[in-house]
Amino acid sequence: MRIHAILSALLCYPEAELVAAVDEIRAEAAEHLQTASLLEPLLQALQNEDLIELQQRYVLTFDRNPSHSLHLFEHIHGEDRARGQAMVDLLEEYRRYGFEPACSELPDYLPLFLEFLGQCGQAESERLLGDAVHVIGHVAGKLNEAESAYAGLFDALLTLSPVRPEPLQAPPIRDMDEMLETFGPGADGVEPLLKPTMPAIAPVNFYPRGARA
Repeated sequence: MRIHAILSALLCYPEAELVAAVDEIRAEAAEHLQTASLLEPLLQALQNEDLIELQQRYVLTFDRNPSHSLHLFEHIHGEDRARGQAMVDLLEEYRRYGFEPACSELPDYLPLFLEFLGQCGQAESERLLGDAVHVIGHVAGKLNEAESAYAGLFDALLTLSPVRPEPLQAPPIRDMDEMLETFGPGADGVEPLLKPTMPAIAPVNFYPRGARA
């Protein structure tokens, strides 16, 4: 099991199968000494805490707190319409490498992104992780402030990147009517973010344009 697959599994909603696999995950992660030490607080929590408590904490951490969102583009674009094009670009990047997401999650869902990296060659996985590391570093900082057991997992991701994270600008905020008009399902019931008819005019970019010095 590659390290990206391990991190992807650990970032998913905790189920009994994940808890049962902790010893196997620990053994696999031991090949990456720095990563293994950073993951240990989360592995200990998965082994020692009640499953219901683990699930409740996961929801509070990632689903109820936007600053910890596992959707990468949410931290860059917020609800701006540029997020839709970014989704399409990322989905095209997946398909370019023969990766077809098997779940219903949006393309920028971090566990899905890590699953994809695990199927790429080392050079490509480092390139893409290096582009996404700015968002990952932002979330890592928020999780460390909250003293979350998941902070170590994000810190481990940072050690795998050849690029140091840069600070993010606050994403744009749009009013509710425009959000519904932009992101609500169309008459055909299809989520506009994922409509394949949207023109692919920009490369995948996990960092807001013009933000770097």
